Amino acid sequence: MNGEPEVHEEFEARLKAYEGRPAAATGVGRDPVNEPMIRHWCEAMGDTNPAYTGPNAIAPPTMLQAWTMAGLSRRPERTAAYDELLGLLDESGHHAVVATDCEQEYLRPLRPGDEITFDSVIESVSERKTTKLGPGYFVTTRTDIRAGGELAGTHRFRILKYAPARRPKDPKDRKDPKDPKNRKDPKDRKAPEERRPRPVVNRDNAGFWEGVARHELLIQRCTGCGTLRFPWLPGCNSCGSLEWDTVEASGEGTVYSYVVMHHPPFPTFAPPYAVGLIELAEGVRIISNVVGVPYDKVRIGMPVRLEFRRYDEELVLPVFQGVTR
Repeated sequence: MNGEPEVHEEFEARLKAYEGRPAAATGVGRDPVNEPMIRHWCEAMGDTNPAYTGPNAIAPPTMLQAWTMAGLSRRPERTAAYDELLGLLDESGHHAVVATDCEQEYLRPLRPGDEITFDSVIESVSERKTTKLGPGYFVTTRTDIRAGGELAGTHRFRILKYAPARRPKDPKDRKDPKDPKNRKDPKDRKAPEERRPRPVVNRDNAGFWEGVARHELLIQRCTGCGTLRFPWLPGCNSCGSLEWDTVEASGEGTVYSYVVMHHPPFPTFAPPYAVGLIELAEGVRIISNVVGVPYDKVRIGMPVRLEFRRYDEELVLPVFQGVTR
């Protein structure tokens, strides 16, 4: 045990040696910055900012990564250094991975016609961290995006490489296997009950989830121009104001679009089930489950009514009950 800290320090020093080394080959954007992609982005996001249209249009800053993405059939080439780093973590038992967050910094606007180049480096490897998922290391890569050779922005992407934590058993659940009454046929044994994934709560949407806990579906309303918005955002897309309050949804709505999930199966979800894009009476849309009707009876335009469903001792979610005529 006395040597364990030294072992960690030596291993972490090996990981730190990869900082500053390339993570991916220098790349070129597949297309110049262009108006059709800007239009599609704005339509998908519901962003009507006039700065993104007209003869002096600029690209939305949040499109920064869109100009560098390679698509499913054309993945960027990772460097040997990045593969070695991930291999070291795999070999040390940190074989699981989850993306944790990304950060973007905008240095100058991108305009139609700009030719994009980019390169990526391993910016940092953290010291060993203890997380709910298990102990592991955060690996951050930084991609510098350039237009005409000028730095236009940076995109940082962070993953956690971790060793999955074993869930401790509650002592009260332990039973003596030698006791005949505790011996069961293997066919009768059930897997431990899984819980639904928890929603990601942050400073921008905490008020929404507080409302759900009170069985209220709250919609943000800009106090500058009165525009309603959902999901919750820190600022208004229409006027840019950072001031807002909330209104409570009536709970009435219709199915704007939907999909039926058949695969892949996940614990606590029993496919097939319907996931709907619900247009609320107030005009905003929310994604949730359509319940109370067979999945194959869900239709676009179907009226739905909000209800709150409890899934376990902690989790309450808004769902929408289909109304058949």
